Amino acid sequence: MLDQWLFVGIFVSIAAVFPLLPLVMARFLAPRKPNRIKQETYECGIETVGDTWVQFKIQYYVYALVFLIFDIETVFLYPWAVSFDVLPLFAVFEGVLFILILAAGLFYAWRKGALEWS
Repeated sequence: MLDQWLFVGIFVSIAAVFPLLPLVMARFLAPRKPNRIKQETYECGIETVGDTWVQFKIQYYVYALVFLIFDIETVFLYPWAVSFDVLPLFAVFEGVLFILILAAGLFYAWRKGALEWS
């Protein structure tokens, strides 16, 4: 039993050291030669003129969220579709229910006009 906990302890310590080690090394090994050009903000190579604070339409975020939802749907449905022939009937109904819930969400977004490009 102690060997199993030792393995978990080693794994947790490696998991803590692995991301922290590059950060610590970069702190000490990074080149430090600041000058005026390196301190300027970089925006596609061109200095901005006028007000740089632009408010984006919320519709772009709605498109991104709808895309993300259906992208994640694909990730969840792929293993279900691959093992479809060996699944019990309950799992098939669960997958169909998942698809129906997402279809209802798509229909709701469509009816609300969230997918209209204006």
